[in-house]
Amino acid sequence: MQYKRILLKLSGEALMGDRSHGIDPERLANYANEIKTVVDQGVEVAIVIGGGNIFRGVAGASNGMDRVQGDYMGMLATVINGLALQSALEDADVQTRLQTAIKIEAIAEPYIKRRAVRHLEKGRVVIFGAGTGNPFFTTDSAAVLRAIEVDADVILKGTRVDGIYDADPEKNEGAIKFDSISFKDVLQKGLKVMDTTAFTLSQENDLPIVVFDMNTVGNLEQVVQGKKIGTTVN
Repeated sequence: MQYKRILLKLSGEALMGDRSHGIDPERLANYANEIKTVVDQGVEVAIVIGGGNIFRGVAGASNGMDRVQGDYMGMLATVINGLALQSALEDADVQTRLQTAIKIEAIAEPYIKRRAVRHLEKGRVVIFGAGTGNPFFTTDSAAVLRAIEVDADVILKGTRVDGIYDADPEKNEGAIKFDSISFKDVLQKGLKVMDTTAFTLSQENDLPIVVFDMNTVGNLEQVVQGKKIGTTVN
């Protein structure tokens, strides 16, 4: 395996499947099986998941809601998704812990770095919910922050697109895909990989990012093995 400890970043929208909102149980089960495959091979897996399938703070703010209030609602949405993913993983016989940046003791552990690392060392999947616990920070920022804290080897950003292109491949058939690209080139070309705060944090800490298609069966395993899947930013 090329990577021993990974931070898998999933968007909330990824859990919708073909639905317009909410969670698709079939998509959830598929993700759980993909994650189980790499856990069974000894890879330590931490996960950060978005909440866009349920609520987006930015969208709420654009409709007149207080931005801080909206962001906290978005954090709670990520906890709902974390609980759903935890349940799916446990159905697949994968030991899982959900830790949240906001204390919700009845359903999750509070985020404690040392405890999270210990869970990973014991082969448990750790899901980090509620973002960073602060408004104005995205789950991309939370993913990079947690990856640095638990000393992950890489951030794997699972999307519905098979990598980074010079234009939107869903709108432009002639878009060119990059197999690998530097942090500097991503910034110069204005490519959207993560939000600027998250991307800069990743760059400053020399933490590579791999963007790949999570919806293709076997892709996660191949990425962890170091095969040329998706786009690597380093």
